[in-house]
Amino acid sequence: MQPPGTEQPHPAHADLDRYDTPALVQAFVADQAEAAAAVARAGAALARAVDAAVPRLEVGGRLVYVGAGTSGRLGVLDSVELLPTFSWPRERAPALLAGGAGAMFVAVEGAEDDAARGAADLAALAPGRDDVVLLVAASGSTRYVLGAAEAARAAGALTIAVTNNAGTLLASAAEIAIVLDTGPEVISGSTRLKAGTAQKIALNTFSSSVMVRLNKTYGHLMVDLRATNAKLVRRALALTALASGTDEAAARAALDACGQRVKTAIVMLRRGVDAGGADALLAAAGGNVRRALQA
Repeated sequence: MQPPGTEQPHPAHADLDRYDTPALVQAFVADQAEAAAAVARAGAALARAVDAAVPRLEVGGRLVYVGAGTSGRLGVLDSVELLPTFSWPRERAPALLAGGAGAMFVAVEGAEDDAARGAADLAALAPGRDDVVLLVAASGSTRYVLGAAEAARAAGALTIAVTNNAGTLLASAAEIAIVLDTGPEVISGSTRLKAGTAQKIALNTFSSSVMVRLNKTYGHLMVDLRATNAKLVRRALALTALASGTDEAAARAALDACGQRVKTAIVMLRRGVDAGGADALLAAAGGNVRRALQA
């Protein structure tokens, strides 16, 4: 069988073990640059995925991540970061990793080959038509992910494949396929390298674009963050002051009055209303800060 592109030997690095250290480092760094180019080529598919996902998420759907190994861990990472960054509820971003939660830290060999477990794990989430299932697998043939894809399609959920090889079973199984054609790795078959980098960029791009469409930003400002630590408390204060054109004292007072909700504080300060009035304006604007300020 002809191996997929990600498994083929790299044509430029047959003598990798003979490189001196500067050349070795440069080989890896230069090859990583191809990851961003691969994602750029998949831009149209990413845009289709965003536009298909947003209407389902607007009416209460979940963003479900499924993967194995590096791909699965990248899905977990993306899902976990949605809460502090965009106040996206944790229960609306479950992540399935072949081998279970422990596989995040210790590889569980063979777990990725169990299609029945992938289907069962996905079915246990009771997926529905409003859910969006991101199926991430560099090879495009990971059986755990394929099993989950079949269960998701049967439930009517939107299925989006993120893979690094075209013409694969996973690309065919999903309604939308985002193919990140990164080609051979410097270390043959080690898709934790640029294939993984491309997946990280694609997942960042997809989830961030979705959250912008769901009114989680004001311009380019992160105004729906969850201030769960000192750094994010400082960021919330700075964002509120910047977006409202006030000083830190006024921003802090508004945040304290509305439970540290940046969106609400901005509208309070810009429209001269209390927290209840700001919340009413935001609700009427569908959570969009710009429209709330113009109402």
